Amino acid sequence: MDPIKTLFDELKAIQASKKLPPVHQWQPENEGEIDIRIDRDGCWHHQGRLIERTAIARVFSTILRLDGNDYFLVTPQEKLKIEVEDVPFLVTDAQTHGAGAELEIVVSTSMDDHVVLSEKNPLTMRGDTPYVEIRAGLLARVARSVYYNLVELGRQEASAWCLYSSGARFELGPV
Repeated sequence: MDPIKTLFDELKAIQASKKLPPVHQWQPENEGEIDIRIDRDGCWHHQGRLIERTAIARVFSTILRLDGNDYFLVTPQEKLKIEVEDVPFLVTDAQTHGAGAELEIVVSTSMDDHVVLSEKNPLTMRGDTPYVEIRAGLLARVARSVYYNLVELGRQEASAWCLYSSGARFELGPV
């Protein structure tokens, strides 16, 4: 059995089985702010101190919602605004399966999200920085090392460097 295919399928299965709270449906009456900040590297801080227990940050990430330009932790009872320096997640790894038109790329975040680059979860560029939509408008910045790996999978088309995954085309920048 192909170990890469097995890992790839396992990552897809983890994400498919992940049950996230329906934060988009919750409209709590109590609103406020909490001293939580997500830095540019996707690290969570509370009252100026790094949240060292990743499991706690991962739980918070499941109740994160973007409303307009603001980020909130949302429960049925409360909606608390937090600060996000850039975007809330960081893509830390990418796995591939297949080749050519059959290529699929699964990216993983530091918060244990795993998504296939596709029309549903596109890779976009802001200047020279790549981002992937993880869910409901929440983005992950692609770590530089992962970006270089993605560039190696791409190819030149006209004046752009392009990458394909799940039949979708993504421009990585000018040649």
